[in-house]
Amino acid sequence: VRAQGDTYQVVADVSQFEPPDIVVTTSNCHVAIQAEKVAEDGTICDTFTHKCQLPEDTDPLSVSCTLTETGTLVITARRR
Repeated sequence: VRAQGDTYQVVADVSQFEPPDIVVTTSNCHVAIQAEKVAEDGTICDTFTHKCQLPEDTDPLSVSCTLTETGTLVITARRR
């Protein structure tokens, strides 16, 4: 978690996954990133999991995420 001005930022490289394969959840100032790549035969061939805790002064209603064209997931949250 990086502080940048009045926001916090979490960055993850998920370029090996398609956007529908990526799930981001938040709960009690925790952020969880989960991604799975499923092969044509239905088996899971690649996974990514990352969990982190946001600082206590994070506004939980301000958490948002963006996926760049290069496959970088950027999660931002405002500081109170």
